[in-house]
Amino acid sequence: MAITGERHEALRPLMFSVAYRMLGSVVEAEDVVQDAYLRLHERELAGDEIRNLDAFVVTVTTRLAIDVLRSARRTREVYVGPWIPEPLPDDDADPAHRIERDETLSFAFLAVLERLGPVERAVFLLREVFAYDYRAIGEVVGRDEVACRQILHRAKTRIAERRPRFDGVDERDSALADAFFAALEAGDVDGLVGRLADDVVFYGDGGGKAPAIQHPMHGAVAVARFLGGLVRRGARVGVRFERRSVNGTPAVWVRGPDGALLSVLMVEFADGSAQVIANQLNPEKLAHLGAVGDTAALFGGREG
Repeated sequence: MAITGERHEALRPLMFSVAYRMLGSVVEAEDVVQDAYLRLHERELAGDEIRNLDAFVVTVTTRLAIDVLRSARRTREVYVGPWIPEPLPDDDADPAHRIERDETLSFAFLAVLERLGPVERAVFLLREVFAYDYRAIGEVVGRDEVACRQILHRAKTRIAERRPRFDGVDERDSALADAFFAALEAGDVDGLVGRLADDVVFYGDGGGKAPAIQHPMHGAVAVARFLGGLVRRGARVGVRFERRSVNGTPAVWVRGPDGALLSVLMVEFADGSAQVIANQLNPEKLAHLGAVGDTAALFGGREG
């Protein structure tokens, strides 16, 4: 059966959905999708019959993603500072990136998934997101059904304590986000405090390539004061904010005076307040979004 260009385009969102959730990287996910499609094309050229095309591409994509995670494990273990996934804009122009947004696509949840090993992550996602049965999951990861059940139980236990609260984005959250970002752009510390959860957590991901805090910051007052300081410093050098939605959550793209992207600040709201804030500054994780500026040169190497 020849896989037409139209059918290929229909498969790409499914393949990307698996790969991005597995890897938390847009660039790596695109590479995996391309490699998986080449495997599919090779099977087609060999004349092999593929009875369930969706199952085939999910299997190949997942296995390739597991391989990528295994090879990248050492790098991620010695990563400088907190690890935050590459932002995926909700209005991405690539049709393959327009995948269903849910809890498992949020930046906070993807960061929690980093606690899992490659096979654990695959089993969790295949079961909880893609609703595969244990027999099918076992065929993908090379384990029997009993082992897959045990792996899922272990995976759920590992992420339970750090699983973020997630309400989805509704009108109330949109109004809260508007108020939060208005206070942020004004550098209004008191206004920010009133919109942050008491136990809010702020993460900065510079990956050793851009100035960022090395450890999570906790508490409404501390985070509000830190954000207020960032805004004041940014105003002095002509930084501007651009409201966007990223990974299903409200965000601002922080741009330098020349329009180059400096960071993506993502916020997750629940229970009427901002619960988690993450500032992605690593230029390697922003490159897929366009021209990236030099944060260190602009701010003199100070943390952002």
